[in-house]
Amino acid sequence: MRARFPEAAEVRLALTDPAVHLVTDFLFQQPATVPEEFPIDNALREMIRSGVRALLVVRDEMVTGLITSYDIQGERPLQFLTESGYRRHDEIEVGHIMTPWKRVPTLDWQALERARVSDLTAFFRCTAATHVVLVEHTDQGNTAVRGLISRTQLERRLGHLI
Repeated sequence: MRARFPEAAEVRLALTDPAVHLVTDFLFQQPATVPEEFPIDNALREMIRSGVRALLVVRDEMVTGLITSYDIQGERPLQFLTESGYRRHDEIEVGHIMTPWKRVPTLDWQALERARVSDLTAFFRCTAATHVVLVEHTDQGNTAVRGLISRTQLERRLGHLI
């Protein structure tokens, strides 16, 4: 099963509602992923097929970044071609234009469990990010990707732009 964005008929949320109501929780929904070496046009087709606007980027089953439809359809491919030795759009791979993991906006799962929709609204107002990845710290001291929240989903569920 792939993570999906909400339909227009989905129930509206109030700022006082729990933030977890907006989460695509990877314990219950398989995250949509793509390898770094995947061509960006194929990644965009995968997003459309899966009904998502963001894919986790992986190498050897480790998350290495995030790519969104905005990345692929925006300025990043042209910037990459201008700055690299590549000449053609069809040569651009996901790893060339993705947001590397160290720059992916993240929130702690445990903190999110106590947060309200208003907290997410404040977070997105302070950043240009279109998505935030939720991370959970395991008992073994590792960090696991637990879920994803979309700015667009938040705006749809609130019924207005933030």
